[in-house]
Amino acid sequence: MDPAPAIGIGGGFVVVVAANVLEGGNPMSLLLGPPLMLVFGTTILISIAGGTMMDAKNIVSSLKTAFTGKVEPPGDMIPEVVGLAERARREGLLSLEESLTTIDDPFLVKGVTMAIDGTDPEEVRDILEAEVFAKKKEDKQRAKFFADAGAYAPTVGIIGTVMGLVHVLENLAAPEELGHLIAGAFVATLWGVTSANVIFLPLASRLKRLGELECARMELAIEGIAAIQAGSNPRIIAQKLRSLLPAGQQPDAEAA
Repeated sequence: MDPAPAIGIGGGFVVVVAANVLEGGNPMSLLLGPPLMLVFGTTILISIAGGTMMDAKNIVSSLKTAFTGKVEPPGDMIPEVVGLAERARREGLLSLEESLTTIDDPFLVKGVTMAIDGTDPEEVRDILEAEVFAKKKEDKQRAKFFADAGAYAPTVGIIGTVMGLVHVLENLAAPEELGHLIAGAFVATLWGVTSANVIFLPLASRLKRLGELECARMELAIEGIAAIQAGSNPRIIAQKLRSLLPAGQQPDAEAA
C-alpha cells in the first residue's frame, strides 16, 4: 500500500484541527450533524447525477484504488524486457513461452503471448494500444467523480451557510443565541471548502496519477515487445526504453 494518500489527507485534517485548537476553538464544535449531512450527502448525490449508474457503482472501487492502489515504476520493467529479448535472440521467440510463468505483469504476458503465436507486429501494436486507450478513458471517468465532487462541495457549503443565516434571522428576538447560530451556519462552508481541497480533489489527482503510471508502464511494454519481435539488440532495447522515461524514473544502466 502506498501511504501517500493516507499521509496527505490524514495530515491535512490534523493540521486543520491543530490550527483550530491553537486559535482557541473546540474541534467538537465543527462536528455538527446537519452541515456534515448537507455537504457530504448532497455533494455525493449531485456528483452521481453527473454520470451514469454504472459510474456510480464504481465509486467504492475507485475509492479503494485511490487509497490502496500501487503501480510499480515503469522503469522496473526494463530489465525483464531486456531479459526476454536476450533469450529470444539466442533461442527464438518460441522459447519465451517458458518465461511467461515468471512474468507478473498481465499486459506484458498478453503481448509476449501474441508475439509467440506469430501475430503480425502491427496487429500486436494495434491491439495493445487500443487497450491502453481504453484504460485511459476508464481512469479519466474514475477520477471525474471526485473532481466533480471537489467542484460542487464549496458551493453546497455556501448553500448550507445561507440556510443557517436564514435561521439566524428568524431568531433575532433571541440575541443570546445569535453567536451560536451564526457559528453553526458557517460550519457548512468550512466543510464544503475543506472536503473539496483535502478529500475530493486530492483523490481525483491520485487516481489520475495512478492511471498515468500504469499507462506509461503499458506503453513501455508495447515498445519492448515490438523491439523483441524485430530482433533488436538487447542493449539497444534497453537504451530505447530508458529514453522513454523521465530522467527521475530511469533505472541505472547496469540494472537494465
